[in-house]
Amino acid sequence: MCCLFGILDYGHTLSQRQREQMLSILATACEARGTDATGIAYNDARALRIYKRPLPGHRMRFHLPPEARFLMGHTRMTTQGSAHRNRNNHPFPGRACGLSFALAHNGVLHNDRALRRQWKLPESPIETDSYVAVQLLERQGGVSFTDLCFMAEQVEGSFTFTVLDRSDTLSIVKGDNPFCLYHYPREGLYLYASTEAILQQALRRMPGKFGLRQTISVACGEILKIAADGTLTRSEFDDANLWRPTALWGYSSAAWGRGTHMEALQSVARALGHAPEELEELAQAGFTEEELEDWLYGGLLE
Repeated sequence: MCCLFGILDYGHTLSQRQREQMLSILATACEARGTDATGIAYNDARALRIYKRPLPGHRMRFHLPPEARFLMGHTRMTTQGSAHRNRNNHPFPGRACGLSFALAHNGVLHNDRALRRQWKLPESPIETDSYVAVQLLERQGGVSFTDLCFMAEQVEGSFTFTVLDRSDTLSIVKGDNPFCLYHYPREGLYLYASTEAILQQALRRMPGKFGLRQTISVACGEILKIAADGTLTRSEFDDANLWRPTALWGYSSAAWGRGTHMEALQSVARALGHAPEELEELAQAGFTEEELEDWLYGGLLE
């Protein structure tokens, strides 16, 4: 499991120092879902920049240029590709038809090697499964709705992607992994994280007070774009390739619900030395996905 997070200051109401503080608070809160690496992407006056290190969020020191107002972040729990090789960490850089973009992923993809063979994608030293999404977008030639839809319908597994391009447009490609987006219209501000609990925790520590808050829904199978002026546009993709453990394990949809991220939990379990069968037994005993995730990260089941 990993965590996506970000700050979209389209109203230009935050100071540089406030954005740095809020970014640090968000990154630290997101350690709940990964401490192996932390990274951010943003635009300055000359280029799209990516800053990432194999460090937990609280050890990162963020120094932003004044013009960096759309900030996309990621904390990592390693499942494939060593975090000590920084190229394996998120966000990943991409370039298509002269357009630079950065991509971050929460989830696990299990057909990345097959996709590289199928589409004859170039070899890369990046070992992380997520990187195939960058390569698919590069092959398509951009990050339009059409391009993002193609990518989302090719990959199989569990995912939510965020993509930041040079125009300060953030695209959210929502699969079955969680995502929470808050909007503060008075401030002209969006804040997001992978879970509402993490976002709420970060907000309690943030400097200042914000006005009225709106929760912006992003459904499974939906693509949401947030432009530099805060405008929202939406599209959809076919989510048939999302991981469906119900079909393999025989659990009812009532027990698991639609659009679970159990495959990602299984991958994390393996990385931490647990057998996937343990998750099955606990699920059959009535524990929820959220409780199982807390257990994997060192919590207790009651």
